[in-house]
Amino acid sequence: MALNLNNAEFLRSAAKAADFPRDGLPQVVFAGRSNVGKSSVINKLLNRKNFARVGSAPGKTTHINYFLIDRKLYLVDLPGYGYAKVSQAEKARWGRLIESWFADPTLMTLGVLIVDARHKPTADDCIMADWFKGSGRPFTVVANKLDKLKKSEIEPNLARIRETLDLADDVKVIPFSAEKGEGRQDLLDAILDHQTL
Repeated sequence: MALNLNNAEFLRSAAKAADFPRDGLPQVVFAGRSNVGKSSVINKLLNRKNFARVGSAPGKTTHINYFLIDRKLYLVDLPGYGYAKVSQAEKARWGRLIESWFADPTLMTLGVLIVDARHKPTADDCIMADWFKGSGRPFTVVANKLDKLKKSEIEPNLARIRETLDLADDVKVIPFSAEKGEGRQDLLDAILDHQTL
């Protein structure tokens, strides 16, 4: 099925489970650390500059943001985890919100976990990967900031990400550069492959 990425609209910010759309459309969910460039990946995927807000300070996404693409599919942006300078109470609220999202098995069509291609995945990244594995739904890993690596570092770094997150063979790790657009088509293909599930 073709998808017109230009027909994209911000639908809503969900602060509680009652706000989650449950209309049967596929939902592709994006998760990642606060400073990993999640908004930039979404923007590059849609070829838009500032569609998903790029925060000047990490951790600006405090709700679950829904973007409706071509009235056929949702891109779901979870709050970033990790570095955000927010109170423990706020972090706990985010945790409960994300937990309630994962608790409903009807929501997710495909998960996209964004990690930093330069570094070994953090303990938080591993926990997020476990959430995706536990969901029983397909997911893919996007290794962003590829443009910051030397060519010789790419393969070993991707292997380290796969090993650290303990990924099954059928989980793709997509090298990606939100700066240059590398990996965009691979991510788009992964989304299109799963949108009819």
